[in-house]
Amino acid sequence: MYIKNCNIPIVKKKLFRCCTADVSMGFIKEMIPYLKNRYELRLLSSPGENLSRLSEQFGLKAYGVQMERHISPLKDIVSLFKLIRVFAVERPDMVHSITPKAGLLCMMAAWITRVPVRIHTFTGLVWPTSSGMKRRLLMLTDRLTCMCASHIIPEGEGVMNDLKSYGITHKPMKVLGFGNIKGVDMARLSRERFIERSTEIKAEYGMNSSFSFLFVGRIVKDKGIEELVEAFDKLQKKCSNVKLLLIGRDDNDPISRTTRFLIESNADILLLGPKFDDDLFAHYVASDCFVLPSYREGFPNAVMEAGALGLPSIVTDVNGSREIIIHGENGLIVPSKNVSALYNAMEQMLVDKESTEYMVSKTRNLISSRFDNHYVQQCLYDYYSDVLNDEA
Repeated sequence: MYIKNCNIPIVKKKLFRCCTADVSMGFIKEMIPYLKNRYELRLLSSPGENLSRLSEQFGLKAYGVQMERHISPLKDIVSLFKLIRVFAVERPDMVHSITPKAGLLCMMAAWITRVPVRIHTFTGLVWPTSSGMKRRLLMLTDRLTCMCASHIIPEGEGVMNDLKSYGITHKPMKVLGFGNIKGVDMARLSRERFIERSTEIKAEYGMNSSFSFLFVGRIVKDKGIEELVEAFDKLQKKCSNVKLLLIGRDDNDPISRTTRFLIESNADILLLGPKFDDDLFAHYVASDCFVLPSYREGFPNAVMEAGALGLPSIVTDVNGSREIIIHGENGLIVPSKNVSALYNAMEQMLVDKESTEYMVSKTRNLISSRFDNHYVQQCLYDYYSDVLNDEA
């Protein structure tokens, strides 16, 4: 590309976007056309079909460097040397990583090769709910990531506060917009698009005369499944016209035998497995209230998707969730690991119809005003321009 009436080429700055697993490239797929047009874009992750597909689709140079998600000292050292070699050859102007292992290894490699701008986005923290040696080791790796990064983006205010209060870093940090790294496609997530399919779902599961609670996430203890099932079982003994839909991968996490028994023996608890794309969104529309009683979160997309599709949510008072839900406006916030509080919130949603209808009326507009994908993406583009001293 050249300046008009001039033979001096405009040299695009080189940008690497990095993540551990290639599936996480989905977080930036919508941004690739803009980034490719403005920068000399490179993609880097562990090898995988998604990385190869994006490289071919957009005509981008991509690097597949195997990175283990879990701690693996010998393999991590091998990955680090490979990353150093990539950055030493490519000489990027900026490396931006998401996900923990890519953050640690890519920030170290970028620092060693003197990449001028080194950005890591923290999408969630694992160590606040860990203990013992694991907790100390996870905190150490996050400290190393921050030491090597020149710029740090916490996905939300809660993540930023934890990084500060636990002494992970004292560097300046900035939450972009209201938080989140991808945003919600509000045009796509319109209830009208999914009415027909949602009607079929209601008929299939006998939901037409029931109030239905929906959970979307992994069926594991950390997501609050035990508390949710116990609270629902208690609620059902008082109100018979309720159902609970559990959508997500069953990881065979050691949830209690009691919880497993209740799920398998209760015909009104529907364990539906994973759902994707339009079929998943139709299940939101078929339901009445979304519930995510997890112990920790980064910035849960499921809560935003539910809100975009008109569902009020019950969430726990954890990072991310409490930044999406305004208590009493578009949902309710309860303490984590508290069955009684969760039961009371579920009962309120069921019984207090006036309050629930008020929250339903507010939820889509609140999500749209804060987390529309175009707004979230523009916040990142503006940030890139600032740190690279580009013209907007």
